Amino acid sequence: MVKPQQLEAALRTALETAGRGHRGANPLVGACILDAGGNIIATGYHLGAGHPHAEVDALRRLGKIDRAIAAELAMIVTLEPCNHTGRTGPCAEAIAKAGIGQVYYAVSDNTAASGGADYLRSRGITATQFSDDSAARNLNHRWFMAKEAQRPFITVKLAQSLDGRINAPDGTSQWITSDASRNHAHALRARVDAILVGTNTAVLDNPRLSARTRDGQLHAKQPYRLVMGRRELPAGLALAETPQWEQIATHDVHEIIARANELGIGHLLIEGGATVASAFIAADLADELYCYQAPLLIGAGSNSVNLPTTTLSQAHSYRLDVASNESLTRLGDDIMLHLEPLPRS
Repeated sequence: MVKPQQLEAALRTALETAGRGHRGANPLVGACILDAGGNIIATGYHLGAGHPHAEVDALRRLGKIDRAIAAELAMIVTLEPCNHTGRTGPCAEAIAKAGIGQVYYAVSDNTAASGGADYLRSRGITATQFSDDSAARNLNHRWFMAKEAQRPFITVKLAQSLDGRINAPDGTSQWITSDASRNHAHALRARVDAILVGTNTAVLDNPRLSARTRDGQLHAKQPYRLVMGRRELPAGLALAETPQWEQIATHDVHEIIARANELGIGHLLIEGGATVASAFIAADLADELYCYQAPLLIGAGSNSVNLPTTTLSQAHSYRLDVASNESLTRLGDDIMLHLEPLPRS
């Protein structure tokens, strides 16, 4: 019989394993499978939206086993198994099909995918919630906040010099960051549902906002392009080369969120400029932040953000996202910081 201390140790391992995935439309989730003696024999994690969930990943790594043996196994997962068919099938059904006898989960699922524990019990599988879900809840505290607010998970991307500039006084900005940083940013674009920029960025920088591989090929999945602002856009913009774009004539971030919800966007990337990024940060709508820091001192030019801060106590506080698979990374000569807001007390 699995001992309580073995269950707690397995939950810690599942939490660590969850960090191998990427934050976004879906939460970070990790899973462990224990044998009858409480030994971890398989682990799994959810890489991101559209990929197998942690429970299914763990079952695949476990491989095919006799159902009599499976009935003696226990699965530990950081979030209640889903009971929903979306881009992937329901995890609760996969667990039952595999014949796993016991499931322990940390956080109950209150989203549209809920009901996994009840489904497991209906199939004769023991489903038990841990008494303390604080660590697992803290792992995805911003994802839960976004879900409760019925809005997309929002990532803000900054690319800046050491002194926080995104261009020189003459407007030149290509390129402040390294090739490695830009490749990383393209991989980030490929994971999101949509990218948002302001009208000034759309006109002055004329970005395509496409997601490309290291060799310059388009990723199979391309983000929808959104342009925020009332400025009239000229014909021939690079981002308009695809029909998958639109302008939202507003300066109100909540109107952007409303439109994103209408479009079914689960993960929104804010790429700039400073006014747009600052608006989302000031409204506490930045769920994570990727900051690409180049070893340059420009001395003048545009700031990466312009927040209405008058005293230090009003500063927005972040922490390195050490739970994720990248928190402080060297990219060429640049440093990339992956940050998340501090949990609310």
